[in-house]
Amino acid sequence: MLRTVPLVSVPRISLRPTRVSARIFRPSSQAFARYESSKSADPEALRAARKLHDSLQRDWQSPILTYEHVKPKTLRPSNEAYLIDVREPDEVIRGSIPSSVNLPLSTLATSLNLKPQDFREKHGFDKPEATQEIVFYCRSGKRSASACDIARRHGYQNLFNYEGSWLDWVAKEGGPKP
Repeated sequence: MLRTVPLVSVPRISLRPTRVSARIFRPSSQAFARYESSKSADPEALRAARKLHDSLQRDWQSPILTYEHVKPKTLRPSNEAYLIDVREPDEVIRGSIPSSVNLPLSTLATSLNLKPQDFREKHGFDKPEATQEIVFYCRSGKRSASACDIARRHGYQNLFNYEGSWLDWVAKEGGPKP
């Protein structure tokens, strides 16, 4: 059982505008010490908690694609699949994967809430359907993973993350340095 004991109690200091106090203002708080925290919890309960965490995490992790999966999509683009670059426009100027469209991560959530007509006016391409295949990429793969999570929260189902993203693409294609 975990018990906490207050160690120090810092008094509140009233701040009056007419009187300047020489004492330093500290918010009222208490510091606590933990006793018996070195006791290990029930191993079966820990295993069950880890298993539950892993199963919940699997629901949010999108399948990861490699260069070999993405390359054919750039050679034969279709209306059934989107390759979306979630980097900011100033990064996209340096180069992008052929047939990709730019939808910055900073505007992704609000853009996915737009009506299809407003989305097309703002971004210049049709809003993806909830069941369409969408491959997200960024510079290194971190923002694209976040984009997959955001899209999944907005009801999109067929999502993929190009893990190597732009850095991997440039290394394999021999394009401009990132």
